[in-house]
Amino acid sequence: MSALEQIFADLGAWNWLVLGLVLLGLEILAPGTIFLWFGIAALVVGAVSLFVDLPWQVDVVVFLLLAFSSLLIGRKLMAKISRESGDPGLNQRGSRYVGREFVLATPISQGDGRLSIDDTVWRISGPDLPAGTRVTVDRVEGVKLVVKPLQPRG
Repeated sequence: MSALEQIFADLGAWNWLVLGLVLLGLEILAPGTIFLWFGIAALVVGAVSLFVDLPWQVDVVVFLLLAFSSLLIGRKLMAKISRESGDPGLNQRGSRYVGREFVLATPISQGDGRLSIDDTVWRISGPDLPAGTRVTVDRVEGVKLVVKPLQPRG
């Protein structure tokens, strides 16, 4: 029996548990979620090895199968969660205001004006309108919001 085989035989399940914790620790330091899935696989192999005495070669094969299958499943899961929970307007702040109504504090003259929304002053374009007019944001063109007068109800 070689020295490596002797180490694996002496430590048994503890090899896998320590490896799993080390991989989970690396996950904290490294970006992405690669080490997470390998760490989980190592912990599962370690837990199984506590109860079932398998040769270390079988443990390695089970670890590799678990690691790569959990990596593939985890990647798909993370991609799905990312699509569902992401903010599609994150890098397009103006798109958040499309369809919303505002009151002009200053007039629009010669097609240009300014509109204060929350803590930001936006450049706007649209037809000439006096201050106090209710407008709705129609679309975004570059860094400008395009507004149109709100149609009276009724």
